[in-house]
Amino acid sequence: QQYWHLMGSAWQFITKFLRVTKQYLPHVARLCLISTFLEDGIRMWFQWSEQRDYIDTTWNCGYLLASSFVFLNLLGQLTGCVLVLSRNFVQYACFGLFGIIALQTIAYSILWDLKFLMRNLALGGGLLLLLAESRSEGKSMFAGVPTMRESSPKQYMQLGGRVLLVLMFMTLLHLDASFFSIVQNIVGTALMILVAIGFKTKLAALTLVVWLFAINVYFNAFWTIPVYKPMHDFLKYDFFQTMSVIGGLLLVVALGPGGVSMDEKKKEW
Repeated sequence: QQYWHLMGSAWQFITKFLRVTKQYLPHVARLCLISTFLEDGIRMWFQWSEQRDYIDTTWNCGYLLASSFVFLNLLGQLTGCVLVLSRNFVQYACFGLFGIIALQTIAYSILWDLKFLMRNLALGGGLLLLLAESRSEGKSMFAGVPTMRESSPKQYMQLGGRVLLVLMFMTLLHLDASFFSIVQNIVGTALMILVAIGFKTKLAALTLVVWLFAINVYFNAFWTIPVYKPMHDFLKYDFFQTMSVIGGLLLVVALGPGGVSMDEKKKEW
């Protein structure tokens, strides 16, 4: 009985929070979501020579191709951010940012680093949710192909986005026997499952937002590291990538889990 009372109080808080922030939450979510692309695009400008030399050394592709890679990253990311924030051609912006993620995954050999690969996939999940948000409910992804509400591409994009987002939290699980780690792993895993299957989705997603933000500020405090140290850039990259995943979760809070979820199925029962 105490459990259900607690859940009821939490749900009342979520309902009130969404009512107060209804107009602003999607804007904050989009800003958080594109923050890693914005930061990385700006970094490409200020670290042009270092980035170019790294690509040239890694792939032995020559000055011209390495410079083209850096320019494509800079232009693609900043243009995508502007389009998303201005709400113009958002679908094209999302596809372009998907391309940037794929390009960087290969160029920086992230494909062979499981932790960074999972975080890039989580970032892709956020973009899927943004793509779903930009679509009207009744439109089909493929012109001329009719879709029913239960099987519309938008619903499956929301499902795919939710599942990919939780990959970020799998990189935060600690395999040690300390009490704090055990509790964190149990609670985190439970919340990840709830978001993935779409049960009590808004409550679970908002809880993950608070938890992930606290972890991000504590562990990725790049502002405490001098700019000239390599760790500064590493933590800064990690910080903004985590903020992008937070943006994806905020979209889940704002828009709900979509039709392919237990929350939606409960309405039919």
